[in-house]
Amino acid sequence: MLRFPISLHTPIKHAAKLPAKTDCVVIGGGVIGVSTALWLARAGVRVTLVEKGRIAGEQSSRNWGWIRAQGRDPAEIPITLAAQRLWRDLAGEVDCDIGLRQGGVAYLASSAAEVGRYENWMPHAVANGLDSRVLTPAQVSDLLPDAGRQWHGALWTAGDMRAEPWLAVPALARLAEKDGAVLRENCAARAVEMAAGKIVAVVTEAGRIETEQVVVAGGSWSSLLLRRLGISIPQLSVRATVAATEPMDHVFDGGAVDDRLAFRRREDGGYTLAPSGFHELYIGPDAFRAFGRFARQLIADPLGTRYLPAAPSGFPDAWLTSRRWSADQISPFEKMRILDPAPNAAKVRQLAQRFSETFPKLGQTRIRAAWAGMIDVMPDVVPVVDQPSSHPGLTIVTGMCGHGFGIGPEFGRIAADLVQGTRPSHDLTRFRLSRFSDGSTLELGPNL
Repeated sequence: MLRFPISLHTPIKHAAKLPAKTDCVVIGGGVIGVSTALWLARAGVRVTLVEKGRIAGEQSSRNWGWIRAQGRDPAEIPITLAAQRLWRDLAGEVDCDIGLRQGGVAYLASSAAEVGRYENWMPHAVANGLDSRVLTPAQVSDLLPDAGRQWHGALWTAGDMRAEPWLAVPALARLAEKDGAVLRENCAARAVEMAAGKIVAVVTEAGRIETEQVVVAGGSWSSLLLRRLGISIPQLSVRATVAATEPMDHVFDGGAVDDRLAFRRREDGGYTLAPSGFHELYIGPDAFRAFGRFARQLIADPLGTRYLPAAPSGFPDAWLTSRRWSADQISPFEKMRILDPAPNAAKVRQLAQRFSETFPKLGQTRIRAAWAGMIDVMPDVVPVVDQPSSHPGLTIVTGMCGHGFGIGPEFGRIAADLVQGTRPSHDLTRFRLSRFSDGSTLELGPNL
């Protein structure tokens, strides 16, 4: 039976004793952190991963489950293709079926202008050898013969995949532990210690670990932890609502999205649904600080964001969340073990109605479960993957902008290379942290 998003009710599976000293500490047990720990362990590096709540407890078990190259920023496409190859390999190594299937991804166009946007992206697909193509309305009807709605066309990538995130990431964690990584859940990293300009240790709630290398892969919490180190990144978090239906008749084997909803087939016979182009931003101190950086994104998509007055208590950007604490004090990370926002109930009802309208032959859509997650976003809709020169030994991998699950294994491998001083096989210029401070003009990703 599928285990929908991991929560504090999920039993602790990783409770290893922390070492007094290690080569690298990974902070964050999402897909990026777990993948980093896996590749470091396989390279013979002594690595310890600490997670304040549960492995994959936040966005890594709450996402749509898409593993797509379609619609990506050009700099992400080669990384995503490498990640897809890794997913295929890893699916054969883990101890369970993670639901990895090649069902394709379709972006369904509600207007001729949307078709034009997809055609404009196609040169990136051709340059990277993707099997993407723009479909005519008749071809869309052939792809979705049971649909009760007509579209102007679609962007279709048959090679894209899907998997069950709440199964896949914990399975990767078990694999990393088997390969020698030390994993500890329910253990927050309170502080990164520096001396003589270098990292010397990570202080956790369970003790201090000497180390010269740290990877921060904390998702929505990264900005709060990095600020304590004097590093400011314009990262915000938005709430995204998701729902899962009861098992239903088969209408499509992959993932698809139009101007009303996104849907994808699950291995239990149901569908995962989400609103299209809709997310919610809680206004807090970080939102005010980063507003100027996000202005272009907001102008480009003025109606896609709903603004809420204040984050719930304990959220990273809540007004009363501590921005300063000492290493011997309980940190904000311990006060909020898992960021578990309530879903937007009205959107859940709307999703059920719209899915039934899209596929009338299915009859009434019954919702089995609903949840929400906080997506860490950057102003230009691409991540930060970098080692700031001001903090030798620190690697930052954050701001995945909703792309983290699919691309995670390869970004984890890249992070592992950076830790070891190995030149990455991909150009990371697009993901540099300094783009927010070196006077560069930010270029918005395609955000298709």
